[in-house]
Amino acid sequence: MTRAVPDDQPDEPAPEGLAVVADPSPGIGADAEPVPVLVTVTGPDFPGVNAALFAVLAEHGAAMLDVQQATIHRRITLSALVTLPGDPARLEAALDITMPSLGLTVSVETGGDTSSVHPYSSHVVLVLGRPITAADFAEVARGLAAMRVNIDRVRRIADYPVTGLELRISLPAHNPPSDAALRQALAAAGRRAKCDVAVQRVGIAQRTKRLIVFDVDSTLVQGEVIEMLAARAGCEDEVRAITEQAMRGEMDFAESLHRRVGALAGLPASALDEVADELELTPGARTTVRTLKRLGYRCGVVSGGFTSIIDRLVEDLGLDFAAANDLEVVDGRITGLVLGTVIDRAGKAEALKRFADEAGVPLEQTVAVGDGANDLDMLAAAGLGVAFNAKPVVAAAADTALSYPYLDAVLFILGVTRDEIEFADAAEGLLRRVPL
Repeated sequence: MTRAVPDDQPDEPAPEGLAVVADPSPGIGADAEPVPVLVTVTGPDFPGVNAALFAVLAEHGAAMLDVQQATIHRRITLSALVTLPGDPARLEAALDITMPSLGLTVSVETGGDTSSVHPYSSHVVLVLGRPITAADFAEVARGLAAMRVNIDRVRRIADYPVTGLELRISLPAHNPPSDAALRQALAAAGRRAKCDVAVQRVGIAQRTKRLIVFDVDSTLVQGEVIEMLAARAGCEDEVRAITEQAMRGEMDFAESLHRRVGALAGLPASALDEVADELELTPGARTTVRTLKRLGYRCGVVSGGFTSIIDRLVEDLGLDFAAANDLEVVDGRITGLVLGTVIDRAGKAEALKRFADEAGVPLEQTVAVGDGANDLDMLAAAGLGVAFNAKPVVAAAADTALSYPYLDAVLFILGVTRDEIEFADAAEGLLRRVPL
């Protein structure tokens, strides 16, 4: 409620609960309801746009309900939702003088429902492409519109190594789609658009992840270690065929591992060091681990590969946890046998749970990243399972899937922007962009 004080009378203390307005509108009584007004300013961006707009709003006693600003290519769109104690026409007249004098366009809309200023965004959708075309985005938008899902906000969170757009969306109040239906529809839209589309629920859980566990072969590093060893043993094609069957889920992983390791019998143990020296990290892997550790994440790996090679990665990247298989070596040669319990599909999930327990992190605050069928249990056990360049059966089962060969895209799913990554890297003298 407001009370007008005429200019020619001395100020009096306002009764409790009332506000004094310096520039009232004639004919507005003390019992008048505040008028909601949406003011939108567009034009070239420069220091002082906000100051100019809110100075005029202040002169008219506006009370703030909401404000949003977007700037793209040095053009600003600034919207303020306010309530006025007086006639909106007086505010509109003042804005029509002030804003155009600064080269800005202004529009004023009066009335409307202010009971829910912000729509509740129930999910966040990440669209990744290289590039994202208008047709790509239209495909995703059509997919959402078909389910009566509203796009509340859009922002760009990455321009390298892929373009990333983050959408906040809200579901219809009546008969909203299930999470599974939403994910399935967006995945289909992504396939049509040839983009990655990931969806998560908005909430505290999205921002409280504390432990991440990576598969190694074809995830944290490029290629398959056992195939590199097989090339030295002269049985690469045989081993690759078995690996492919296992990763597609067509063969039990433990069986496939024993068969592949058996093919390595007699290979000099020095081959393990040679392969470790030749390993190449997946693009973005070092940036990803470095950034996550800055954020306080505990980072680990779990692999169906071999400890003697994984240990080198652990040391190089400063990882906190690791689990892998042990090869038997006798008289300097690989015997073709695996020692102890095999880290298979179930073993990977068990390792994740063990790491979480040791770190004191609830499973819902964990992330798992993998590509093969032997990662499925681990992806399901984690709070967020990310399929990375995965086989179709894995991509379909994971919470979200990435198909671009850049591991730092995982950071975008976790809500980290490219600007934040590069600001931190620049502070440590580590900023660089490798031509793609």
